[in-house]
Amino acid sequence: MDDAALLRHSAHIFLPDMGVEGVSRLMRARVLIVGLGGLGSVVALYLARSGVGELVLADPDTVALSNLPRQILYADRHVGQAKTDAARESLAALGAGRLRLCPERLLGARLADEVARVDLVCDASDNFTTRFAINEACVRAAIPLVSAAVIRMAGQLLVVHPQEPAAGCYRCLYPEGLEEAESCSERGVLGPVAGTLATLQAAEAIKVLAGIPTPLSRDLWVFDDATLESRRIRRRRDPDCPVCMTRP
Repeated sequence: MDDAALLRHSAHIFLPDMGVEGVSRLMRARVLIVGLGGLGSVVALYLARSGVGELVLADPDTVALSNLPRQILYADRHVGQAKTDAARESLAALGAGRLRLCPERLLGARLADEVARVDLVCDASDNFTTRFAINEACVRAAIPLVSAAVIRMAGQLLVVHPQEPAAGCYRCLYPEGLEEAESCSERGVLGPVAGTLATLQAAEAIKVLAGIPTPLSRDLWVFDDATLESRRIRRRRDPDCPVCMTRP
């Protein structure tokens, strides 16, 4: 790490749990972000600024005018542009590390291949089908997953970590049959709430990559901005979970 990097990341280096080794781990890390909306656009900003070595950005959509209040990676000039291209432009201007684009919906073998090539996955998608697929791919590949979801004025966050098999996975929490659409355009979302969950999602990703323990590898964190209440719920592996049965 050169002098410029030491200065840039000094605030993280001074953290007792982080230090030079933790920052060095971030600089060597590869992270897949699935979804570049209200969650993923903020996660990408923080991970890029934190020095993550390579970000793989996956999203098949284009930037819409209605996205801008909460998807703060984009500007008016990006409307109509592929989110992956717009994200690359914005992140490159901020001095991000390596950026690799996947302007498509990752599913099946393609998703499994991308998950196997990274050190951590941030699920910032907006539907159960994609979340289930990402969760299964991460469990099968033994890759840590940081999953966040937000709708209206509420959200949730958890970490599925291969070192915490007793906590189960995302499928343990939500069994098959809950593939109901959760589009923000249909149900609405308060922009700063998405930002709040995304900021914490980025923090959890940094902690996992740096080797800092987190209770969310065992718990589910739920937040309601309408009441400013939050709670942690202990997770337990479902003995009948078809995904956990495939753990290495």
